[in-house]
Order: sequence, then structure tokens, then C-alpha cells
Amino acid sequence: VSSIAHKRNTIPRKSLHYQTPLEVFLSYLDEAVLSSLI
Repeated sequence: VSSIAHKRNTIPRKSLHYQTPLEVFLSYLDEAVLSSLI
């Protein structure tokens, strides 16, 4: 199950503008960290 989840999460999605779910998550995380530093 873990390997299937990893494989599915590394596929770029059209609904995410062809980014992977991990890339989208990290972009929001970076914004949250930067905004908390200001």
C-alpha cells in the first residue's frame, strides 16, 4: 500500500497545474514559514 501511495503522489496532476501533490504542499509550507518570519 505504501509503495502504491508513493507512486500515485509522484504523478503530476492536471488539477494542480501539472505539479505533484508534494510540490504543491511544499509550496504552501514555504509560504507559511516565510509569512511567520515577517
